[in-house]
Amino acid sequence: MIGKLTGRLDQVTPNAVIVDVGGVGYEVTVGARTLSMLPPIGQSVTLAIDTHVREDEIRLYGFASEHERAWFRALQTVQGVGAKIALAVLGTLSVDELANAVALQDKGQVARAPGVGPKVAARIVAELKDKMPSLAPAIRPGGGLGPVAVLPEGLAARDAVSALTNLGYAHGEAAAAVSAAIGKAGRETRAEELIRLGLRELAQ
Repeated sequence: MIGKLTGRLDQVTPNAVIVDVGGVGYEVTVGARTLSMLPPIGQSVTLAIDTHVREDEIRLYGFASEHERAWFRALQTVQGVGAKIALAVLGTLSVDELANAVALQDKGQVARAPGVGPKVAARIVAELKDKMPSLAPAIRPGGGLGPVAVLPEGLAARDAVSALTNLGYAHGEAAAAVSAAIGKAGRETRAEELIRLGLRELAQ
């Protein structure tokens, strides 16, 4: 199975690219967000690949990062979500925005994606909630965030810590992440933004 491609960007269409690897052109289906991050035609490109094998075809899906590919795979574990809808979601929301929507159980954000109705959006935020920690890049041993003993002050901070712990993060990690977020964004920051920034801190 192909997990990564590095080669020369040969062609670009509205929903696919061709990557030339040693004279062999690989057609890779990509979403709108990945398309926007591509280098100019003729330059080197690296894509994380998810290979789908069917009876009548082999299709490659490409992503700008392995993190984005992990969300693509997770989305397809939700009933009613196939590759097309998963790409639409990731083309509409960044992985940070999608993680924030899941943390807040904000189905309206997910429903912005083309082809995603309210019922599917509700299933996405509900079913991915328990998978959030495994979708975040691993915290480096000896680095990352250490636990803190004192919960950050303020209702927004407490709501943000609660949301992160509900996603499966340890209380100390969640509190440390929110504290770091407050240090960067200020104490008047809303809970939604603290959750988004906290998730980013946990992913570092």
